[in-house]
Amino acid sequence: MTKKTTKAPAKKTAAKAAPAPAPKAPAAESTKVARTQLVQLVADKTGLTRKQSEEAVGAMLDVIVTAIKGGQSVGLPGLGTLSVKETAARTGVRPGTTEKIQIPAGKKVSFKVASTLKGNL
Repeated sequence: MTKKTTKAPAKKTAAKAAPAPAPKAPAAESTKVARTQLVQLVADKTGLTRKQSEEAVGAMLDVIVTAIKGGQSVGLPGLGTLSVKETAARTGVRPGTTEKIQIPAGKKVSFKVASTLKGNL
């Protein structure tokens, strides 16, 4: 026969409890406006339904992306201008190995802030 042993319950100490973790900031105080939040803001501002706002925002983004892919600049009054810029071929260094590599020419999307917005920041 084996003898069963029971552990005594742990004693509670009068040590200070760790402070409760700070609650996460609500989405409204976030520094990024997500697409769903943008749709909701458009719906609130225009009086459109959420579905109509979703279609309008989606259509606008599709037009902007199509224009940029086509090499066109897109001016957004009061916000700025999105444009495509050519990048030159250049020599770079591979991190970790310090090996010199050739980076090919390419394209990148550039954004120039409107002077009215820049002045109001």
